[in-house]
Amino acid sequence: MIPELQWGRRTYLMGVLNVTPDSFSGDGLAAAGRSEAEVVELAVTQGRAFVDAGAEILDIGAESTRPRRAYGEHPEVDAETEMALAMPVVRAVVAALGDEALVSIDTSKGIVARAAIDGGARMVNDVWAAQRDPSTAEAAATSGAYLVLMHNQEGTDYPDGVFDAVVEWLDRAVADAIVRGVPRLSVDPGIGFGKGTEENLEMLHRLGELKARLGGLPLLVGTSRKRFLGELLGGAGVDDRVEGTAASVALAIAAGVDIVRVHDVAHIDRTRRVADAIMRR
Repeated sequence: MIPELQWGRRTYLMGVLNVTPDSFSGDGLAAAGRSEAEVVELAVTQGRAFVDAGAEILDIGAESTRPRRAYGEHPEVDAETEMALAMPVVRAVVAALGDEALVSIDTSKGIVARAAIDGGARMVNDVWAAQRDPSTAEAAATSGAYLVLMHNQEGTDYPDGVFDAVVEWLDRAVADAIVRGVPRLSVDPGIGFGKGTEENLEMLHRLGELKARLGGLPLLVGTSRKRFLGELLGGAGVDDRVEGTAASVALAIAAGVDIVRVHDVAHIDRTRRVADAIMRR
């Protein structure tokens, strides 16, 4: 079994396994016409490639969390549909790679989180920080799994400024999770979620301050292929944002981030290795 995460000793690389037909980044594995067996095989193959390229965490998600304000309306996925997509992949990835990587479930539904943990997942990555469904935190608490609490909101209005709003929101989410007994907490500022380019840049610019304000909790950041990078790069498409992602990852590591969540694992592992060699001497 892989060892527990050792915060502060290295930056962990989380590879994204999208078991969806409609990922914003174009890498959804559950494309129309693919059988469950084909999706599972593709996910295990991609997971193996990610681990071989340096990923220590594999994040499996079966519902697109792309913000509607930026990417348009898309249907909600009910728990039954989400589990039908996610669970065969979770079980197969755990069986194939669970001794080499920590498997995470990207969900905001407690019933999905519990099923994934029962299937061998050891982390719950909740983009609503257990605020929409507190039972994701309860699932992590009863199992001892890691829980990532991400800031999110509908819309991009922050009358009193984005930084203080994110800190206050995450403070409440952390307090709620502690009351429920979650033993292993991480926080995520939610880059690209309920934030425009300026808000994203401010949060990235102040990551070190954010970590300090949240008591030094482990910090996860996901900038990979995000829309704001395309805007900064003159309209670069999703497949042309690797360098932008790498720049944001290197600066995040310099600010003390503990996990970076990425699609382009092989490229960003090189960035991570160099940044860690400099920052974690």
